[in-house]
Amino acid sequence: MTTNGKHAFRLALVQMAVSANKKENVTRAVRLIKEAASAGAKLVALPECFNCPYGTSYFADYSEKVPGESTEALAKAAADNKVYLIGGSIPEEEQGKYYNTCSVFDPEGNNIAKYRKLHLFDIDVPGRITFKESDVLSPGNQLAVIDTPYCKIGVGICYDMRFAELAQIYNKKGCKLLVYPGAFNMTTGPAHWELLQRGRALDNQLYVATVSPARDASASYTAWGHSTAVSPWGEVIATAEAEEKIVYADIDPGYVDEVRSQIPVGSQKRSDLYEVKG
Repeated sequence: MTTNGKHAFRLALVQMAVSANKKENVTRAVRLIKEAASAGAKLVALPECFNCPYGTSYFADYSEKVPGESTEALAKAAADNKVYLIGGSIPEEEQGKYYNTCSVFDPEGNNIAKYRKLHLFDIDVPGRITFKESDVLSPGNQLAVIDTPYCKIGVGICYDMRFAELAQIYNKKGCKLLVYPGAFNMTTGPAHWELLQRGRALDNQLYVATVSPARDASASYTAWGHSTAVSPWGEVIATAEAEEKIVYADIDPGYVDEVRSQIPVGSQKRSDLYEVKG
């Protein structure tokens, strides 16, 4: 890998421990954001459901308006530490409906995007895991492209990563990094977590980063952990195991251009035969 260094920046993936105490979770997130910024991170990302346990039995009880208590704390943390902040996700309530929502903040603390999980996690793997987010949650209907001085960044949440078309649309919109706060489980995590990230990165020749909660074996839903960053070449460049950890990755948007010039699949697509619209 060679880089030109232009617009390169440090990304921090905060794989934080999440408890049943919302106030403690928010306080922990703010502390870890500060730690990441002190280590040179310019973009910090939190995990899916960073302020509450993940599970359909929790979403309504922990839900908030946006803006609200949790997102206001994130806005202040972004401003205090002068970082772009992808605020993982929280259960959001609006007009009696609940959403799995990610808020994004700039270094002045402005909320520059709100992304609601598009694809709800409704699966049934007999004898291993059955889960149905749609019992409580409603899906979002808008993408989120974050414009930063470094590059454009696309946001998805967990199960969204399985839908290749979403990543392709973000690619078409000029994104060079995709960030997926997520909480894969002990069945799908070891099987698909890294594979999906590398696939999205390789297919679109861009960076992909995922950020999970730390694993809590006593929780009703056990997260896989393994927050990871993958390069446009499909290589894992930074990762964690299951414990609480901040994962740092140096992202070079110029390397995206380099890879795309070497293997120019973007210009070789047969738009006369197929096309992803978006």
